[in-house]
Amino acid sequence: MSEPRRDPGPACRLYLVTPNELSTGQLDLEVFARQLAEALDGGDVACVQLRLKDVDEPTLLRAARRLAPIVQDRNVAFIVNDKPAIAAASGADGVHIGQDDDSYAEARRQVGADGIVGVTCHDSRHLAMEAAEQGADYVAFGAFYPTTTKENPKGRPEPEILAWWSEIMTVPCVAIGGITAENCAPLVAAGADFIAVASAVWRHPDGPGAGVAALNRAIAEALGPRQPA
Repeated sequence: MSEPRRDPGPACRLYLVTPNELSTGQLDLEVFARQLAEALDGGDVACVQLRLKDVDEPTLLRAARRLAPIVQDRNVAFIVNDKPAIAAASGADGVHIGQDDDSYAEARRQVGADGIVGVTCHDSRHLAMEAAEQGADYVAFGAFYPTTTKENPKGRPEPEILAWWSEIMTVPCVAIGGITAENCAPLVAAGADFIAVASAVWRHPDGPGAGVAALNRAIAEALGPRQPA
């Protein structure tokens, strides 16, 4: 299955994050399952992160088990946010952890040697280097732009951090935070391996499939002649 690691494929790919409305209960799980399938059928996606905040573990596990097959059947990696034990129990491909979550070592123990562990690094080069040295499969920088997905995001990096990282490291980097088809070009051009998006897909006026298609077009345009045919 597809994993967020550097390979000879496209130079930048989409990393989808589930919408806040799924956490708050404003969006029914079955309704979202259909929206997710539509998004994934709209174009290239490398990874989907299930991000459910302030829900109990049985609810999170139920959602993960419902959504994982939709994602994995399309050869896309399925990641659970914050909870490595839920990732392992649900058959997810891995976990994404923040600086205030379980340690990298604990996350790796839970998901195993073959699981994906991604680490939020905000705008910190030090945290990113530390995560890479520990064995993280990718590091995430952001928020690059104002975002409604996270309240009070820590750090506001410049695209230059992506260029610096891509020049010296082989561990992939994810750019996150308020990214849309209209503003992603500087991040793609700077060297982001993945751009993480939520609202740009789930709130697209023509539906999530159209949102994915629009972002893929924007990535291709930003990469120019470097984009593989």
